[in-house]
Amino acid sequence: MKVSKEKAAENRARILTAAARLFREHGLAGVGVDALAEAAGMTHGSLYSQFGSKERLAAEALSEALALGDTRLLPEAGAVPGQDPVAVVVGRYLTAQHRDRPGEGCALAALGSEIHRGPASVRHAFTEGLRSLAARLAALLPRRRRHAPEDAALALLSALVGTLILARAVDDPGLSDRILAASARHLTQAA
Repeated sequence: MKVSKEKAAENRARILTAAARLFREHGLAGVGVDALAEAAGMTHGSLYSQFGSKERLAAEALSEALALGDTRLLPEAGAVPGQDPVAVVVGRYLTAQHRDRPGEGCALAALGSEIHRGPASVRHAFTEGLRSLAARLAALLPRRRRHAPEDAALALLSALVGTLILARAVDDPGLSDRILAASARHLTQAA
């Protein structure tokens, strides 16, 4: 039975959303095609007809997750008048909720430590997503003579992602909370 273009687009979006969540929760190697198809409510055949391979699905799902992270974590330019944009970004990113829900959060922190082992297409999607996020963040930062906003954005992103990775990695909830709080304090004071 032929699927309409609208239904095919809906199926594709559902697969990408489910894959992006599962990859952030379990890692690229930790999710098989069976789990991806089941989470999207699709068959293997539907998944392969849409993407051709798990690698291509992973690259597209990563792109989608990174684009969604842009909109969730970064305010629109001028959307927070009178507030320090760094404080707003830090306040949105370094939270217990973000730490505890990797499937809904930043793909940089959820997958960054394993991307270098992945295929070129996945690394490329990660790189382009990072560039986009850094450019949007740089646009929010005040211009200073000593530092290029792009470099400041990369440094801030690196600190945020590293903080979240460490906060998720430790087995002591109190230490995890302290990592988030200490880094948030330091980053907002340094800004």
